[in-house]
Formats: sequence, structure tokens, C-alpha cells
Amino acid sequence: MASCHVQYLVVLVMVPFSTLYVIPTHANLTPDYYDEICPQALPTIRFIVEKAIISEHRIGASLLRMHFHDCFVNGCDASVLLDDTPLFLGEKSAPPNRNSLRGFEVIDEIKEVVDKICERPVVSCADILAIAARDSVAILGGQIYWYEVLLGRRDARIASRDAANNNLPAPFFSFPQLLSSFYSHGLNLKDLVVLSGGHTIGVAQCSFFNNRIFNDTNIDYKFADTLRKICSPIGGNNNLAPLDSTPARFDATYYTSLLYKKGLLHSDQELFKDDGSESDKLVQFYSKNPYAFAQDFGASMIKMGNMEPLTGNQGEIRCNCRKVNY
Repeated sequence: MASCHVQYLVVLVMVPFSTLYVIPTHANLTPDYYDEICPQALPTIRFIVEKAIISEHRIGASLLRMHFHDCFVNGCDASVLLDDTPLFLGEKSAPPNRNSLRGFEVIDEIKEVVDKICERPVVSCADILAIAARDSVAILGGQIYWYEVLLGRRDARIASRDAANNNLPAPFFSFPQLLSSFYSHGLNLKDLVVLSGGHTIGVAQCSFFNNRIFNDTNIDYKFADTLRKICSPIGGNNNLAPLDSTPARFDATYYTSLLYKKGLLHSDQELFKDDGSESDKLVQFYSKNPYAFAQDFGASMIKMGNMEPLTGNQGEIRCNCRKVNY
């Protein structure tokens, strides 16, 4: 492993949330991975994430989305963070991510500070993504959304633009396409509905839902009319709209929106068609039971975070999350 040149740094360490429930470990990942080698790592990451969210609430949604986009492409290995090189075209520049993923500078800051406080590069960029996603959810939603992250991932040495194009579910996907995508990654229908609930925070560009507000029929007409005023058919693709009515708070409002045909993305509204399906029942359940959503969201995030992690001697611990060690 390449050596990173770090200096000592004193950082204010926040006390982490208390454990609400424990999920069994899988695939050599463990919740206490850094307890001995760098006990200040997790509190430091949370401190920086909280600072970033205070500065800009959108960052929380961005960090959650980045972890999702990382895991769905060749596993949770921080490949999404790699810049393009002469040797490969990476995930960052793939159409689903280009000019869409954001928050890379927060990950850079976390990596720099954590390596200094640990006095060496022991915390992987892949683990930073998983922890930052969890902390974002807990900070924006409160303690009921805290879950215990499994850790010990290592970082990939390569990324693939084609893999990103082929593996990330699109905002225009139908329900069968969404379900097929999740099944192909070892996730199920419940995981699909639960993890889609991450859209309870953040915003989306008009280009992701223009077709829905101008052409879909399963959409509240007043809701669509309001969005059409934001998203002009000509020149409005980069304008933004909230994913639900409380975009700065992690809660179950997303599911209530679907009940009233106010899902922003076509793929969101596909989860509820009012036809008595299992997906419908889950949406209705979570709209009325935010605590159940909180617990199930944590469980599904842990399950997703366990998708094909690099462990042991696989991969590396990057010194810079944007490039491999040389």
C-alpha cells in the first residue's frame, strides 16, 4: 500500500449516537472495525458531515445518493469516486452521474482529516461513503434513522463507465425494470420500496422528470401544473424541484406523496399504482408507520452496503479518494 504523508491534527470529536439495534455481520464486515485502529474515525466523519449539512442541506441527499450509486456498480468499493484516467473511463463521467452526483469535496475533506487524525491511511473511501450516507440520514431525520454501519471495505483500483450505464436504475424505469435491477443486485421488492424512500430528501433536475409532468397520466394535475411552471420545455432542464414536500427532512413524507400521485420521478410513482399490489401495500404501510420505515431503511441500507465489498487483501486503502495509489 502506498504511503500517505500526514501530519498530526486535533479535531473536536462528537459523541456518536447510541446503538438502536444491531445487524449481524456479513462478508467479513464488522461494526467495530475501526474501534482499535482508529477509534476517533467515525465521530470525526460525523462531525464533518454535520458541518457540511449545516452549510448546505442538499449535501445530505447527495452523500446518500453517492453511496447508492457506488454500491450498484460493481459493489461498494468507492469506484464512483475515481476520476477518469488514460487507462479507464470511470463512473463519474457516465451519463447517470455526470453533472448530477455531487459532494465529492466533502468526501475529500473527510479523507484528509481522518487520515491525519488516524496518523495513517487506514479508513477506506468505500467505508467513508457508507458512514457519510448513514450520518446524513441520521442528521436530517433524527436518532430513529440511525443504524450501525458494517465496516472493513477496501477501495477498488479501477472503475467502469459502461458498468455505471448498465447497472444504475433510471428515473424513467417502469416497475418491472426497477424490480429486475434490484433483483440483479441481490435485493428484493421490499428493499426497492424501502431504499426508494431515500428520495424523501433532496431535489432533482427537471431533465429527470420532464417527461413525467408533460406526458404521464398517473400524476396529480395541480402538482404537474406547478412543476411545468418550473420546468420549461425549452431551457429549463437544469432547474430544480424537491423530491417531496420536506426535502430537508428525512421522514416518511415520500410515501404519502405517492398515495396522492405526487411522486416526482416516474420511477417513484411506479411504486404505487393503487392496484392492491405488494408494492402498494408497502407504500401505504410506510406512509402511516415512520418508525417501521426507519428500522427497515437501516436494514436495507446495511444489506445494500454488503454488496460485493472488497475485503482482506483485495483492493487497497486509497490515499486520495479520486485516484488509485501508485
